Amino acid sequence: MAETNQNTNQEHGMFLPLDANYNNRKRPQKKLSFQPSPVPTITSRTPPLSDKTRDRIKMQATGKLQIAPNQIYDFTADDLIDEGEIGRGAFGAVNRMKFIRTDTVMAVKRIRSTVDEKEQKQLLMDLEVVMKSNDCNTIVTFYGALFKEGDCWICMELMDTSLDKFYKFICECQHDRIPESILCQITLATVRALNYLKEELKIIHRDVKPSNILLKRNGDIKLCDFGISGQLVDSIARTKDAGCRPYMAPERIDPQRAKGYDVRSDVWSLGITLMEVATGKFPYPKWGSVFEQLSQVVEGDPPRLSPSYNGMEFSTDFVNFVNTCLIKDEKDRPKYGKLLQHPFVQRAEKSHTDVSAYVGEVLESMANNGITPFTTNLPAERWNESFN
Repeated sequence: MAETNQNTNQEHGMFLPLDANYNNRKRPQKKLSFQPSPVPTITSRTPPLSDKTRDRIKMQATGKLQIAPNQIYDFTADDLIDEGEIGRGAFGAVNRMKFIRTDTVMAVKRIRSTVDEKEQKQLLMDLEVVMKSNDCNTIVTFYGALFKEGDCWICMELMDTSLDKFYKFICECQHDRIPESILCQITLATVRALNYLKEELKIIHRDVKPSNILLKRNGDIKLCDFGISGQLVDSIARTKDAGCRPYMAPERIDPQRAKGYDVRSDVWSLGITLMEVATGKFPYPKWGSVFEQLSQVVEGDPPRLSPSYNGMEFSTDFVNFVNTCLIKDEKDRPKYGKLLQHPFVQRAEKSHTDVSAYVGEVLESMANNGITPFTTNLPAERWNESFN
């Protein structure tokens, strides 16, 4: 009997050792391993596309572009000339593109979308709400969006650089740091933008970090990547390792406490961002794994700035603002209304700092050093290695 079993297995390409307990073993379910289970899915896609499906695809590949209040165009990807990549992150790339019908130059963020048709329709509807943010001068202007071959193309105002790239050049190449007067204006613009999103559009940003705060040579400081972009990123993050996002608040990382989004989670992210750009270093040591992040952020003490921090001097108002944002218990962390009343933000309201002159000077220095002002969005902890 053992010989028969051995021959049978050899015929099927399997070679099993013989022993006394062979007959009691569970035989390999070879047929189950090779069942063509994907076939129903494949065959369901093979029939020719119906007219309804073709119309739907055509509609998704066509979007509306609003360049100005009275300039609205139907457009496709063919209406855009690609002038090169200017940024890349975990969820997609950003390219400089020109809309050929008006010669408008814009930034187009292409995000790999995993959402289904129903979600695509909802996201494009949400974009109409996001477009209303164009009334706020501290939020990047959105022109429109479309879905193409699984990607969502989001067209927005082209800025000159990101805070991420900006501060790293100042710290690494100029061996300097951003003046507190400029940090003051960055803080004011970002809190105003976040408050506008929440109060006027009922949107929570969910991804506040240096690469999402953009600067322009004329002195504009604007927030980007929320609404439709944030929802797409969250959709992708559900299938990826979302825990690696380094600016995430403790309550969002801790599976025991995660109850959804709250603006106070963005307040934490703002505190981490400000501490990073002010000191030139991400406030946590490099994480080797998600478990290390969980341990340090959730179980450890929060980062704390001090008036004398690693040889750098900061005002009491700035230190207090950052540490207030980094209160570990979200119930004690303030929302935007209180932050706008903070003395550090009030100082920015009253000051006449020439942001344009400072930004222009740094951008000129970047150009003279052959460094592009655009960001490749490297994770903060990887940049730490270059500072050590």
